[in-house]
Amino acid sequence: MRLIGITALVVLATACNSGSPTAPTTSTTASASTSATPVAAGVDTRGIYAQFQSAVTVAQSGTTVSLRSNGVPDHVSPYWGRGHAMYEAPHAGMVMAPNQIATQSLSMQVAASPAVGTASDTPLGPIGIAVNGVAIFNQYAAGRSPLAQEILTFDRFNGHPQQTGQYHYHVEPLWLTSNRGADSLIGVLLDGFPVYGPRDQDGSVPSALDSCNGHTHATREVPAGIYHYHVVSAPPYISGCFRGAAGRLG
Repeated sequence: MRLIGITALVVLATACNSGSPTAPTTSTTASASTSATPVAAGVDTRGIYAQFQSAVTVAQSGTTVSLRSNGVPDHVSPYWGRGHAMYEAPHAGMVMAPNQIATQSLSMQVAASPAVGTASDTPLGPIGIAVNGVAIFNQYAAGRSPLAQEILTFDRFNGHPQQTGQYHYHVEPLWLTSNRGADSLIGVLLDGFPVYGPRDQDGSVPSALDSCNGHTHATREVPAGIYHYHVVSAPPYISGCFRGAAGRLG
C-alpha cells in the first residue's frame, strides 16, 4: 500500500436533532480506500489504524494522521429507508426519527502520537470515527441535554442519523462489538486515542476508569501500552471528555 496526502473535507459538526427527512443514499459502497498506515514517533499507533476497514482512508502528513470516510454504516438499519437493500423494519419498541441515512464527507485530523494532557470537554457533533467509518458522537443530544428520549430512536445496532442524514453512534456500537468482540477496537477519538469495547483483553470489565472513561495499559494493537477509552453502559457511554489535545474536523 502507498502513503497518500491529506485531502481536506469539511464536516459540519451539528448536534443531534430532528427535522425534515433527508433522502437516503443509493449505495453503501465505500467512497474511500485504505492507504498505508502511519508510523508514529513515540507511541506506535500503526496497529490501531491497521484495524480500520476499507471504508476509511488513513494517511499521514508529518505528525498528523488524516481519516476520511463517507460516514455510512456497513449494516442494516430502518434508517436506510424502504426499498433500500440495507433496509430492515424497526425493532419492537423503537421510535423512528424523521431522518434517513445520507452519504457524508467525514474527515478528521489527529495526532499520530497522542499524549495524555489536561482533560477537555467534547463538543456536540462528531468526536471520533469508528473502524467502519461511522461518526462517533458524545453523550448529549441537542442543547447538551441527556439522551433519554433519543435512545428510543436508536436502531438495533445503537445508531441513528441526525437532520443532515449523518448516521452516528452515541453509545456502544453493537454491530462492531457483536462481530469483532467486546474487547475489540471500536475507533479513534479526535484526540488520537483509541476506543475499545466494554471488556479488557482478558475478558474482564475495566476498572478504575477516569472521568473520561479511560485508563492506560497494553492493548492488542499497542503492546507497549497506550491511554484508551472503553464504552460503558451508562453516561458518558463512550467518553466523558478528551484526555489529549483535540485535533480538527475537516
